[in-house]
Amino acid sequence: MPKIEPLAEFLLVLQRQQAVQGKVMGKGRMPTNNRATTVLRMAATTLRESDSYLGAQFRRFRTRLGPPVATKAMAAKLARLLYRMLRYGMKYVDRGAEHYGTQHRKQQVIHLKRKAAQLGLQIIEVAAAA
Repeated sequence: MPKIEPLAEFLLVLQRQQAVQGKVMGKGRMPTNNRATTVLRMAATTLRESDSYLGAQFRRFRTRLGPPVATKAMAAKLARLLYRMLRYGMKYVDRGAEHYGTQHRKQQVIHLKRKAAQLGLQIIEVAAAA
């Protein structure tokens, strides 16, 4: 099974690191005139307003990583998604921002419980008041 990363690397969406004697000296992307890269970046930036699963993911990336890095990360994610759709005929089904929010919340609770257990504490869930 071929790896997906070479496609994103070809499109110069992924960040490259310059290492000199084992130390990272510089990061960033290489300049490109590739139209597919430009389209993927534009598509990634339009997800900011979208009420979809990918839109919710992009907004979370944006708050955590900052706008420029989030745009590159989302463009790379879109490149991988596009590759799978073209190569394997995979269908994309959007589950919506609400599904992403609930999934993210479950992950946060799991991590919080794990951290509390490490500290010798216990978390008790309380049903949300309606």
